[in-house]
Amino acid sequence: MTTIGELIKDLRTARGWSQSRLADELSKSAGTTIAREYISRRWESGRHEPSPFWLRHLSAVLDVPLTVLEHDSVKRRTFLTDVAATAIAPVVASDLIAEGFSARLKNAGPSVDDWEAKLATYGTDYMSFGAADIQRRLANELVVLQQQLDQPRLWSVAARLMTLFAKTFPGSDGAKAVTWYRLAAEAADRSQDEEAMVWVRGRASLALGYEGASLGVARVLETQASAISDKPSNGLLNAVWADAHIKALSDDQDGARQALLQAQRLFEKAGSEEPTDYAIPWWRHNVHISLLAARLGDEKVALKAQEDGAAAIPESMPRFHTHLQMHRGLMMVRAGDRPGGIATAQHALDLLPPEKHSLTLRMLMNEISAPVPAA
Repeated sequence: MTTIGELIKDLRTARGWSQSRLADELSKSAGTTIAREYISRRWESGRHEPSPFWLRHLSAVLDVPLTVLEHDSVKRRTFLTDVAATAIAPVVASDLIAEGFSARLKNAGPSVDDWEAKLATYGTDYMSFGAADIQRRLANELVVLQQQLDQPRLWSVAARLMTLFAKTFPGSDGAKAVTWYRLAAEAADRSQDEEAMVWVRGRASLALGYEGASLGVARVLETQASAISDKPSNGLLNAVWADAHIKALSDDQDGARQALLQAQRLFEKAGSEEPTDYAIPWWRHNVHISLLAARLGDEKVALKAQEDGAAAIPESMPRFHTHLQMHRGLMMVRAGDRPGGIATAQHALDLLPPEKHSLTLRMLMNEISAPVPAA
């Protein structure tokens, strides 16, 4: 379960605030001074929890409901939609604005069926195209779609497109990625489509867990996805994989292995061979096993998953071969060969054309090349 300290850190980071800035905002809100070191050494370190007095002021300055900061609420069904500050899309150009107004003034745009066809196309394209290309295209689509949100099916389309859009930002930059995940969850709720509600949360938590970013927020998303429905689905499978990666990165190896077993059982019921980001085919399932096993130091499991995954990845999706090769680099680093592991991973990344790169691959490279923490 997410700790209060982790949530405070993620919420602070989502606003782009330093610990000093949070201390200043709290001091102004409370009318009494609180030091940066208090936030750092007591709250975010997990050594002490904020008192009810400070919880109220944290709620006010971080602009989230008080229940977000209360321990037990993290396990409740209600999704924490206010886990980040608001942010705007990075693409604010005159042609996008004009197209949006044009669609509204003409009261015209693609039909619901057309939008769902676009949704299917983006699910496939995301697997092959680079982040920059997808981001530009989706920005244009979202400007038009927001003028047509007058029925639940369109809110469901919007929720999934917004989730893909969020994935074009690094999860470590909570002011963008996490905010778009929040908006996607709100859109899914508006659609009243339970499958979309689970998928958006599950996919968002998996993206953050795979990247090793904003783990406090990822935990909340995963928990809420699992609470909405326990019906086998791709969304729930995403959430279980997210749980496995989060636990591995939090040094809960036993918990990560238990989640792996759960994911393997669920895959038998919810796996799909569709080549889209909305599904987890056999080869992609093995990509997840490969990374998780590399993070856990289970070389035998990782190598088997890499062999099975590499044999089935479609030729049109070379980026996932790169994932597997970089996982080998991570294994080498975890085994003690840091120079060799970094070189292996960098070589794999260099072989992939830059336009095919994803932010996830870049963040994986950062994880592999990160300095070894001092003992």
